[in-house]
Amino acid sequence: MSIPIISIVGKSNSGKTTLIEKIIPQLKSKGYKVGTIKHDVHGFEIDHEGKDTYRHFHAGTDTVLIASSKDKKLALVKRVNESMSLDELTEKLFHDMDMVITEGYKAGDKPKIEVFRSEIHDKLLPIDNNNRIALVTDKQFEVDVPQFGFEEIDGIVDFIEKRALVTPSEKWYRR
Repeated sequence: MSIPIISIVGKSNSGKTTLIEKIIPQLKSKGYKVGTIKHDVHGFEIDHEGKDTYRHFHAGTDTVLIASSKDKKLALVKRVNESMSLDELTEKLFHDMDMVITEGYKAGDKPKIEVFRSEIHDKLLPIDNNNRIALVTDKQFEVDVPQFGFEEIDGIVDFIEKRALVTPSEKWYRR
């Protein structure tokens, strides 16, 4: 069975990262191993000019990994020939997780919780209702998915747990 993936989507500055920061500790406190993937359409640099790993990568290495026994963590930067799908990323890099939460991937086919803030949005994103499984919002909508306020973290986590982790299936997000 594949690892459940849920995408947190919304416009810029709507609160996606903040929501994820609140969800993760709750899921961790319940004993779940959670991975996250941030979708960045603009490109990114996680290393800093002058650092050894930056120098290795810019010298042409295909993969550079930094590991710390003190912090018990590692970071990997790898050149790829083409983008990998969420399923490929999850299978190859997150195989030991109970679930993966993504920030972004609005156009993907994974179940989505949309974050809607009325001061940022005019209307909901054009998401197929089979993929929008919930809203986190400060405004009520006439849609056939659960709606949560921004501070209803326990309810959001319970929803995710019941739908994705307790009885997961290939189509866990279907009603």
